[in-house]
Amino acid sequence: MRIAAYNIENLFDRPRAMNLNTWQDGKPILEKFAKLNALLGETTYSAAARTKMANLMIELGLERSDEAKFVILRRNKGGLLKRPNGGGIQIIANERADWVGSLELREEPIDENSMRNTARVLSELDADVVGVIEAESRPALRDFNKLILPAVEGTPFRHVMLIDGNDTRGIDVGLLCREGYPIASMRSHVDDQMPNGENLFSRDCPEYVVETPKGNRLVILVNHFKSKGFGTPAQSDARRKVQAQRVAEIYKGLIDADEQYVAVVGDLNDTPDSDPLKPLLANSTLRDAFSHSAFDDGGYPGTYGSCSEANKIDYLLLSPALMAKVTKGGVIRKGMWPGVRPKKWDVYPELQDKRDAASDHAAVWVDVDI
Repeated sequence: MRIAAYNIENLFDRPRAMNLNTWQDGKPILEKFAKLNALLGETTYSAAARTKMANLMIELGLERSDEAKFVILRRNKGGLLKRPNGGGIQIIANERADWVGSLELREEPIDENSMRNTARVLSELDADVVGVIEAESRPALRDFNKLILPAVEGTPFRHVMLIDGNDTRGIDVGLLCREGYPIASMRSHVDDQMPNGENLFSRDCPEYVVETPKGNRLVILVNHFKSKGFGTPAQSDARRKVQAQRVAEIYKGLIDADEQYVAVVGDLNDTPDSDPLKPLLANSTLRDAFSHSAFDDGGYPGTYGSCSEANKIDYLLLSPALMAKVTKGGVIRKGMWPGVRPKKWDVYPELQDKRDAASDHAAVWVDVDI
C-alpha cells in the first residue's frame, strides 16, 4: 500500500489575505486579524482593550462598514460599536456577552488551473491513504474528490474525512482513503490544551485507524504544526516544540498499547535538525522515511518552495515496524513552481505561471508491505 502526505493549500476557497503574491504580503493582515479576534474573544473588555480593538478595526478597513477587503465583522445581536459621523470607531461593549457575532476572513475562489493541478498531483500520487493539509472543510474535500479528480482522469477516493480544527482560516487536516482501506475509528485532539489554557494544536492532531486488505491496522496522525510566519521566532519555536512533545506522547501511548504500524505525517514547519522537532526526530523511535535507503528525494532535500535543505518541512515519520516494511518512497514536485533560471524540475504542461501551481509543497509518499 502507498501512504502519502500533501499540503494542498486549500481547494476551492482561500482567505484573500492568504492569496496575495507572497505570504509576506498577507502576514500583516493575518496578524491584525488574529489580534482583533483574540481581543473580541475576551470575557471582559478593558478601556485599553477597547482602544486596541478600535485601532485594529480601522487598520483592517472596518471604519465605515462591517465589510472590508480582507475581513467581515458579523454583528448578529447586541451592541459592539458605534461609528461617529466624524470618523473613527467607538467600542461600546463592555464584555463579550454584550454582543453576538464574529470576525471572519473574506474568501475568494482558488484559480481553476491551480485546483486542477492539485488534482493531477493526487492522481499521479496514486496513494491508498493520503494525509491532506490545509483543506478548508470536509464538504470542500468531498466535492473536490467527486468533481475535480475525475475531471483530470483521476480516481476518486472511497473515504473522505476531515475534523474541523482550531484554525479560523479554514486550513484543516484530513484523510483520503481508497476502497479497501476503511477508517475503523478516529480520535480528535482538537481540545488538548497548554498549561495556560490555550489550544495546543494549531489545527488538530487526529488519530485515524485504517484497516488494510491484509488485516493490519495503520494508525495515522495528521499534523500541521505552528508556522514560522507569525509571532516571534522564539514564540513559534516554543509552540512547535510543545506540539511535537504532545505528538510524541500520543505516539508512545499507541506503541505501549501494542500498535505496530504508526505514522505521523504532515507539514511540521521545521527542519529535521531543529530543536522544536527533537521530541519526534531525536527522542522517539519514529524514523523519517527520507532516511530510508529506498527513498528517492528526486535530487532535492527539501519539500517546500525551492526545496533546499532549509525547506524540508513535510514528513512521513514511521514507527520501527512500519519503517521495516518500506519498499520504496519518493517526492512529487510536478505541481510546484520550478523557477525560471533554470527550471529545477519538470512540471505539468498546464503549469505555465506561478499562480497555476498546485501548492508550494511537494507530495511525499512511501510504499509499505502491510
